Amino acid sequence: MGSILNVGFEKVYLMQNPLNLPSSEIISTYVYKVSIQSLRPDFSFGTAIGLFQNVVALILTLIVNFISNKLSDEGLF
Repeated sequence: MGSILNVGFEKVYLMQNPLNLPSSEIISTYVYKVSIQSLRPDFSFGTAIGLFQNVVALILTLIVNFISNKLSDEGLF
């Protein structure tokens, strides 16, 4: 569940073009474009976005673990 937000940066980035860019933008490609590819890179903003993505993944993992413990008495911890 924690890796549901990791779609696969390489595949999405290589398939993007100007025609499908608005509908194919994901968090990973947006972070790359903001923090590395732009003319004025903003590393702190890219880091904040990546941290937020990881916090959301942690919360989803904890929720699924809680539900799993309630339903089957088996979970991560």
